[in-house]
Amino acid sequence: MSPSPGGRRLATITIPAPGLHPDPFLRHADGEPRGFWARGTRWVAHRGVVAEIRCGGLRGADRFEDVREQALALAREPLVDAASTRAPQMRLYGGFAFRSDHRAEGTWRAFPTALFHVPRFELEGRASGDAWLRARALVGPEDAEGALTRLRRDAEALRAELVTADVSSRRQAAAVSGHSTATARASWEDAVEAALAAIRGGRVSKAVLARTLDVELETVLNPASVLARLWEANQGSHVFLFEPEPGRALLGAAPETVATLREGVFHATAVAGSVRRGESPEEQSALAAHLLASAKDRAEQRIALDDMVTRLETVAHQIHADLEPHVLALPAIQHLETEIRASVPGGTGVLDLLRLLHPTPAVCGVPRDEALAFLAEEEPFQRGWYAGPVGWFDADGNGVFAPALRTAVAEGSSWRLFAGAGIVAGSVPALEWEETAIKFEPVLRALGGAGADLRHGASRTATSAPPTVEANAAPGPGGRPHRGRA
Repeated sequence: MSPSPGGRRLATITIPAPGLHPDPFLRHADGEPRGFWARGTRWVAHRGVVAEIRCGGLRGADRFEDVREQALALAREPLVDAASTRAPQMRLYGGFAFRSDHRAEGTWRAFPTALFHVPRFELEGRASGDAWLRARALVGPEDAEGALTRLRRDAEALRAELVTADVSSRRQAAAVSGHSTATARASWEDAVEAALAAIRGGRVSKAVLARTLDVELETVLNPASVLARLWEANQGSHVFLFEPEPGRALLGAAPETVATLREGVFHATAVAGSVRRGESPEEQSALAAHLLASAKDRAEQRIALDDMVTRLETVAHQIHADLEPHVLALPAIQHLETEIRASVPGGTGVLDLLRLLHPTPAVCGVPRDEALAFLAEEEPFQRGWYAGPVGWFDADGNGVFAPALRTAVAEGSSWRLFAGAGIVAGSVPALEWEETAIKFEPVLRALGGAGADLRHGASRTATSAPPTVEANAAPGPGGRPHRGRA
């Protein structure tokens, strides 16, 4: 749907919905476009589509500006219910492909170069149990008052239905057999060797190579069920689901943000360097200390930080970054992380910042253009939205975007998982393979929790080589650091 067709205005009402949880909300929306975004104690789920913004992969087009202009047109003269209990600022949820010349085909046919939804319903909440249910519609000038009345009635009816709904996504799911097919290890390690040769030759100083793991199930798993398990196990990450068409969904648990902007204050995290979590608190502490002491990991993390700061300096001021990185501990892996904060002038929105920052060295490499060209040569699959910025923004330019990492894209009963590793001088191909195996774990475990049983399904391999990583694949040897992150 085009923004504000026929001069219609966006009408919004908001009602309190204490105690409502996103699980029944999303499962109740089965068969509709839907999405979910969370970090820590705050989350928002949405369903339905009132308006859609999309752009294709025209070479040379500024997709960030295209999306911004369409959003501004949609947000003109909103119709607001004065009785609403919270500010009804319009938010658009979705994201961008990794590459601007992305083609929406195959696994990614539901995901164009950029796609954002203004949802019919939003449920926003926090861990305290506070929640708000928001309803929206596009209405003509002759139907303003009646539209607000109908929206309130619809929101109250949905709230009443969800209050009594069974949280069925928390039931133990029946086992669904399947098999997994990994990127051929030999060919992937050859690509790592090619990256090391490019580094020695001065073409790049870092390249972030990814590989895939395909899971084929006998029946379809509800993406909302997989999301519930992913969120439960990854509270410290940016957990997301975007399902623009029923059965075609992207979900993941990213460890960082590309850009967060709220009322002129920018925040992001520069993340690079990786090591296993460890099997005990003592092992975790030892591995974290090893990571902090690693000269190579610290140098790589500094590259990511310096690149982001240099790009921010062209628009921002009062840029502050941590003097030293700290260790970000996630359920299966640990990273070096640095917080970045800055002030941006009025008129600069989060999409302007994405244009500057994406793709970061953490998901692409350095120098950017040379790394992009190298990845196009060496990765034998389409990245699609993997490592692209996903999240939400509003009409004032505020928003939160994370790179789509620890990610899977679902198409019916087929799931394709992505994981990457930053290749720098001194990288060891076998260790980088083990690192990517660890990065598959969040989604593999979520699939298992939702009912996927890969232990007894047939194992298959990519055409060109033998090994396969399965859902119960063990991480790499203990105590050995893995450099890079994606």
